[in-house]
Amino acid sequence: MFRVAHRRASCQKRAMAQTSLTPRASAELLLLGTIWGGSFLANGLALPQAGVAGTVAVRVGGAALVLWVAVRLLGLAVPRSLRIWASFLVMGLLNNVIPFTLITWGQQSIPSGLASILNAATAIFGVLVASLVLADERLTPRRIAGVLLGFAGVVTTIGPDALTGFDPRSAGQLALLGAALSYACAGAFGRRALAGLDPRMAAAGMLTGASLIVLPAALLLGGPPRLDLSLQAWGALFYLAVVASAFAYLLYYRILAVAGAGNLSLVTLIVPPVAILLGALVLGERLPPHAFAGFGLLVAGLLVLDGRILHIPRELVRRAR
Repeated sequence: MFRVAHRRASCQKRAMAQTSLTPRASAELLLLGTIWGGSFLANGLALPQAGVAGTVAVRVGGAALVLWVAVRLLGLAVPRSLRIWASFLVMGLLNNVIPFTLITWGQQSIPSGLASILNAATAIFGVLVASLVLADERLTPRRIAGVLLGFAGVVTTIGPDALTGFDPRSAGQLALLGAALSYACAGAFGRRALAGLDPRMAAAGMLTGASLIVLPAALLLGGPPRLDLSLQAWGALFYLAVVASAFAYLLYYRILAVAGAGNLSLVTLIVPPVAILLGALVLGERLPPHAFAGFGLLVAGLLVLDGRILHIPRELVRRAR
């Protein structure tokens, strides 16, 4: 019995070690948030020349190629099931094609910093979608409070003007919210359809599915791709495909394995400040005060959803005793 208990305790210690936010994991989390924050600036730099369809096509197609090289180098098993490949197509649609297209289209009319704030609503939508389709993700009072705070943040970020009149800016903001909802649906679908599959292989398959959808659509809508882009536009496209997609997915799953999903979700708090800062420095963007107030409410909602901040007062009382 002692050996069983000792083995169980050792397993628990290993599990805790695997899901702790170590200094290295913290640095990688900060790096991931910075990379994804920079993707909004890269969209803004690529869009004027590459267009929406071209930007999305290069991003998913280039990322898929890089990830398949990684799959071969890592010697990962490639699934042969038609069901899995059908799931890759659905995941590519929900997690890449729809959100990437809506984000890039929306950024034609709204600043990159504002786009990143609205994209942070992904976590709020994720909780709602998961509660509807997953039996073990029911809404608790804490989650309801976090969701309400998050939605208050979204409404505050959009601002009262968008509620009184429909213009391109409000359409762009709605597009960003649609992207966040699509990401949330992808998370719930992926948990059911791709459970047990190596996440790096899942990322490669998902981007392959996205490429099969987006590349023909880009040719149909935009014709042959332009090659006479500026060095700045090519650099932005390279960043989106190789750094913000292929490398970011590999980094994402490494942090997930080491720090756990709860710690990984904190990346949502890092992305908007980075995007806002880069948008101000490079593109000269200036956001209205209500956007920052909305982001503050979103942060509060995300922290309540995370739950750990609620334990701080109790921990302080315990230490005081």
